[in-house]
This record gives sequence, C-alpha cells and structure tokens, in this order.
Amino acid sequence: MNLQALYAIDYAADLLIASGMEPSNSRISARAIVVSDLWKNGGHGLMRLPYYLQRIASGGINPSAKLKIISQAPSVATFDGEAGLGHWQLWKGAILGAELASTNGISLVTIRNSNHCGALGIYVYPSLDRNLLSIIVSTGPAVMPAFGGRTPILSTSPIAAGIPSSPTPIVIDMATSAVARGKIAAAAKKGEAIPQGWAFDQAGNPTTDAHIALMGMLAPLGGAKGFAMALLVESLSAGLAGGDTAVDVPDMFKPEDDSRPQKISHTVITIDPAKVAGEESFLGFSKIADNVLASGGRIPGAGRINPSAIGDEEITIADSVASDLAQWARNLGIATEKQ
Repeated sequence: MNLQALYAIDYAADLLIASGMEPSNSRISARAIVVSDLWKNGGHGLMRLPYYLQRIASGGINPSAKLKIISQAPSVATFDGEAGLGHWQLWKGAILGAELASTNGISLVTIRNSNHCGALGIYVYPSLDRNLLSIIVSTGPAVMPAFGGRTPILSTSPIAAGIPSSPTPIVIDMATSAVARGKIAAAAKKGEAIPQGWAFDQAGNPTTDAHIALMGMLAPLGGAKGFAMALLVESLSAGLAGGDTAVDVPDMFKPEDDSRPQKISHTVITIDPAKVAGEESFLGFSKIADNVLASGGRIPGAGRINPSAIGDEEITIADSVASDLAQWARNLGIATEKQ
C-alpha cells in the first residue's frame, strides 16, 4: 500500500495523540517513524507503530512522560525519560547536544529509562544541520550472544554517526549484529525467509525462519569483532547513562512484556569541528568523501532525505501493516478516509 509521507505523519501522530501523548512529541515521533519508511528501512517504520500503541495501552510506554533532568554540567546532561517513547526523547536530546556543542565545542547527553527510538541515523540530523559531528548509541533487549556463547546478553547495539562533509554528509547507521532486528521483524510480517547466517533459534542453532529468529538470537557482525563493538555500545549507552543493561530490557515483540517499560538508554556525543581545527576539519571530511567517490564507492547515507525536508514523497507499507493501523484507528476513533 502506498501513502503520501506527510499524510502518514499526520496519521501516525493522530494515533499517538489519541493514545494520550502530547501533540508536539507525537509529531516528532511520527516523523521519525515515517522517515524510516522513506529510507526503505521498514523494520523501524510504520510496522512498529502498532507495537508502540499496544505498549502505551498496556502501560509499557508512558504517554505523559517528560525528560527529567538528573544531572547537568556545561557540556554534559543526563535525563530520565520516565518510560516515554524513545523517538521524541532522543530527538530532543540530539538538539540539546547540538546546542551545547555549539557553545562549548563538545557535549555528551544521555537518556535512561526510555523506550525504542527506531532508526538511529535519524538523530544525527540536528547536528548535521549545524555543521556538527555526532555519534549516537542506544541499547535494547538482549538478542545477541557473546561470540561462541549460546545465551543472549547484548542488544543489536546500534551505532550512528553524522559527519558534515560536502557535497553530501556522511551518515553511518548500523547494528553491530549481523542485521538489524527490524529487518527480521519485517520479514516475519511478510512471511519471508531470512538469509543464512543472520540468526539462531533459542537453542543456538542457525535458522532462516524469520519468526523463529525473532524469538531467538542474532549473530554478531563480523564474529568476535562485532561482539566487541557491541560491548562498547552497551558501555556507552546503558553503562554510561546508569540504565538497565540489555539482559533486563523487555522485548516489544513479546506480548507478555507489553506492560513493562523497556528502560532503554541512549547517548549522544556531539563535536563542533570548527572549534577543533576550523575550516581544515570540514575540508578533511570532504576529502574523505571525495576519496570514497573517486574509488567508485558510495557515501553512506547519500540520498537519504533529511527528516526536516519531507515533501510530496510516498512510502510503501505492507497490506498487513495498513490493516493493523486501520484497526487501531477504529479502536481510537481516528478517521482514515483522507490519503
């Protein structure tokens, strides 16, 4: 099913507002969700919205949450997300990080007791819009075993970075598991198999069944090196923020966990290159990008639409996702005729 992106944002925001979320936070979250679909990353797009709505209804997401300041210094801030939806919380954290770095040269913002935030690369744009560099990490439920292990202890441990190069910024957005879990969820929703090497069943046996993989474990990216990178991400997110580690984070794909806040942690590190090496930094970034292009390669993130620049684009969602959303709209009294 095709939807006009701006309509999809309105639709998603209306569903979140009807579920009790504050309107501006709902729109920030809805835009982040739809941007994932625009980026062809449907595993973090509207497919996830019914899960968020169910978790709000069940008590796992607090629709009235605020960002409560825990500690603050000139370049550092730590927040308690009060079990709110992660999208608006991390977006506001990224904006604050950009503001602090613009003043002080570098900043660190952490948010604990939050929830899933979707595609992590979305949140580098508040810094890119100010010609700043940012690195963002987040955690989630334990789905990845240690290299050689048979028990999940880490999340997909995503990491994102935005580098203000020219003519296009470099946007790195990756899981440290072999694949993002959202891709497996999307395959399960469509009834598709997944490639060999992506995942294991609960006993640690390789599987290509997306449904089994979703309840099983994901392989680390690059074996032991990917697991080590995931340990770093967990340390910089849950460890640094003082939040719950992955083994204690509830799973949004398990209905029995719907009433439990995930208590996910996010960390944003932002740097102002102009305060480091001035124009030389920007020239260096652009030279790096030029080297990639000259080699015949592609700049990571090239062609991705900036979340603030959505226009008349269309997104495509699975019919099953459209049906789920329509049922939630009926439940919440939201009109869906206009598209």
